[in-house]
Amino acid sequence: MSSDELRRARAYLLRVAEPPAPALVAFVDKHKPIEAAARVRRGDCPDEVLKATEARRDYDLVSQDFSRAAAVGARLVVPEDAEWPAWPLHAIDLAAGHGVAEAVQPLALWVAGDVALGTAADRAVAIVGARAATDYGEHHAAEFAYGLAGRGVPVFSGAAYGIDGAAHRGALAAEGVTVAVLGCGVDGGYPAGHVGLLNRIVRSGGAVVSEYPPGTTPARHRFLVRNRLIAALTEGTLVVEAGRRSGARNTAGTAGAFGKVVMALPGPVSSGMSIGCHDLIRDAKATLVSTVDEVLETVGLFGVAEDTASDRPKRRTDRLGPDALRAFEALAVRADRSDIEVAAESGLPLRRVRALLPALEIDGFAVRGESGWRRRKESA
Repeated sequence: MSSDELRRARAYLLRVAEPPAPALVAFVDKHKPIEAAARVRRGDCPDEVLKATEARRDYDLVSQDFSRAAAVGARLVVPEDAEWPAWPLHAIDLAAGHGVAEAVQPLALWVAGDVALGTAADRAVAIVGARAATDYGEHHAAEFAYGLAGRGVPVFSGAAYGIDGAAHRGALAAEGVTVAVLGCGVDGGYPAGHVGLLNRIVRSGGAVVSEYPPGTTPARHRFLVRNRLIAALTEGTLVVEAGRRSGARNTAGTAGAFGKVVMALPGPVSSGMSIGCHDLIRDAKATLVSTVDEVLETVGLFGVAEDTASDRPKRRTDRLGPDALRAFEALAVRADRSDIEVAAESGLPLRRVRALLPALEIDGFAVRGESGWRRRKESA
């Protein structure tokens, strides 16, 4: 199959059903994109796929989609591409195996920005929160983003007013990478007051990402759907401010269901915008954090902390935090161990182990094998 033929097939499939479309995604996995697209066009597919695609089956707007994307400097990134963020999105498959309803893989993603999506998603942290944010919330969102981006940690958010916008601006101020995940097309210009911010994100080495074809208008349900991508594409999610019922809490809940780390910033007890954060902390669904270092420690990004000559470790493993060291010591040198085995050996929660192992690999302490993880020999 040609790359162009494959890309056009996925572009058609991405438009023909409203994401997430579990029946269509399963159909594509079984028959591969080109054959699946051909069968959807002629209605030769199971009832669930027919039901999901019947309203748009005859919408063949692929050429128009690519033209509109090109006009804003966007491209279609597909799972067959080297830049596809396969490892972060693997959490969706794991969650699907445990019956999580929103655990549905995207068929492809429209991306504006020169940064490779897989690179941007590497060791990234999401910062989310209320649109009607307080000065307290916006200040801390910007400070957290500035500190994380300054340490080389990409910052993801949803480009909304309030906390999202503050997080993007903080990362840009640190000249770091920030990614906006939208609930409309990449050319949607939404929200209108953030068009300049979105353009700046793209120009500054970040990215604007959407599961929705160019021209797709924003809608409430689409923002909830895109929240699963923010949760899946990042190592952890930090909720800065949130009401008792909010999109930020939805993102946090999805992140937790995906086995990702969830954090929350406490606020004044009198602030209605911190109720959601306090609920998450009280119900043990989020870890309380108040500094960038605490975020890095909680997510397991121990390789990005600032180092000084006076406290440089004598052994490589001296740089590891307590949990990271326990996970490292649970690895064998000559045999692969699954994340479940590492959790059992270390006594750490499985969710924590799944956050730590990729970071151990990135920092040269672990190797991912065909059947699990093992210790890198030079780190033994």
